[in-house]
Amino acid sequence: MRLKLVPTETNFDFFSRGALSGGFSVLMMAASVALFFMMGLNFGIDFRGGTTFRTNADNAVVVADYREALAPLGLGDTSIVIVQDPLKPENNVTQIRIEAQDAAVASETTQNVLAALKAVDETVRFEAVESVGPKVSGELVQTAVLAVVAAIAAVLFYIWLRFEWQFALGAVAALVHDVVITIGAFALLQIKFDLAIIAALLTIVGYSLNDTVVVFDRVRENLRKYKTRALQEVLNLSINETLSRTVMTSVTTLIALISLFVLGGDVIRGFVFAMIMGVVIGTYSSVFVASAILNRLGVKRDWSKEAANRASGQYADIDA
Repeated sequence: MRLKLVPTETNFDFFSRGALSGGFSVLMMAASVALFFMMGLNFGIDFRGGTTFRTNADNAVVVADYREALAPLGLGDTSIVIVQDPLKPENNVTQIRIEAQDAAVASETTQNVLAALKAVDETVRFEAVESVGPKVSGELVQTAVLAVVAAIAAVLFYIWLRFEWQFALGAVAALVHDVVITIGAFALLQIKFDLAIIAALLTIVGYSLNDTVVVFDRVRENLRKYKTRALQEVLNLSINETLSRTVMTSVTTLIALISLFVLGGDVIRGFVFAMIMGVVIGTYSSVFVASAILNRLGVKRDWSKEAANRASGQYADIDA
């Protein structure tokens, strides 16, 4: 017996409550922008600057003991990660990151960190110490913003070439919708926002675009097939025809992501949370945002010129 989350044939009217879904999206985006400016993001060391210590020890690492030893030093945001080396599994390596400290006390801070760790395990030693200054962290912020903007601009150009400008605007609006609401969730929950989250946002852009392109491709096919039907009717038909694929893809992806969120630990939890938000919101926006904007903008319905071009060239490759 096959599992079916969505019936083989559906006939939902996704535009019957268009005002409600549109208002919900606008409200969520407005709330996300407000949260961003009122509460701000909980930037990680990548964006605030800081120092990374790579340690090694003869004994097994207990993260809780390390964290307890460093707590009295008042180092601010501290991240402790066990680094697994497949080539040297016997090594007990950790990566410790602390917030940026005043340059005048940087050397003293390094000595204090080492002394605190040696109180837990006398065999602890530093293998490397690296610092990220405020200037570098500021450049990372600018680069991250440019990366997201460039990805959305590339999507706009790609969809414009593959379809038409109305499709492109609908797809980009859906992507902006997804990214803004995800950032708003991070501002609300104050989850650490670092370079891994930027990677998640770029992944969300790709995932949401994939869903949107699948729907738009079916819309284009149906526009050629049903030339006399109203655009809204064609959009409804296309979304219903791809609904099973969309839901199954999202559910199977969410199963993997939720498993990682529960079992993956603190290191990747922020990244996985962003991905979960992106999959849920991206699925919603592909159906209710991108298609709604396409319906509002309208689209070319006269395919006669393209059909004539295909007809005139259909025998071009046949040798006389």
